Amino acid sequence: MKIQPSQLQQSLQSGRNIALIDVRTPVEHDEMRISGSHLMPLDQLDPAAVKSASANAEQCVLICRSGKRADQAFQKLQAAGCDKLVILDGGVLAWESAGLPLERSERKVLPLMRQVQLVIGLILIASSALALTVNKNFAFIPAFLGCGLTMAGATGWCGLAILLSKMPWNKVPGGCGNGKSCSV
Repeated sequence: MKIQPSQLQQSLQSGRNIALIDVRTPVEHDEMRISGSHLMPLDQLDPAAVKSASANAEQCVLICRSGKRADQAFQKLQAAGCDKLVILDGGVLAWESAGLPLERSERKVLPLMRQVQLVIGLILIASSALALTVNKNFAFIPAFLGCGLTMAGATGWCGLAILLSKMPWNKVPGGCGNGKSCSV
């Protein structure tokens, strides 16, 4: 089940008890977030923590950037017996597009998917140049990256994104992901 940003905003303004669970990375959450959302990154998502955070809530709204990770969280949590789950349709991008309020930090880091695109692009350019000028066996690198991109597109799991999310520039100082738990 999905909820539109305007519907969620109306529910929050009317005083309904709604648990907001943000499954993005700590850096994404730090950069911009819906007020009152609890950070529980998808790769660390604990159904027991979600059940605890939403125990007294009428609904538990799952939030991500655009909706894909929230869908994955929904599947995982539903399989673990969590109920009252709803996905924010379009994620924080749709919330922002609707002109609804967001809390923001001053810190700016490239979004994780743009980091992935930059790394893959640079490796493709370098390995293609090496294949043309040094040794044709460097052509296996773009083939390997193509397989990785195909798998990421088909499954929603991107190893490079996970690796990049662990890099120091993608950590929130004093926040979760630095040895601290993100759950409520």
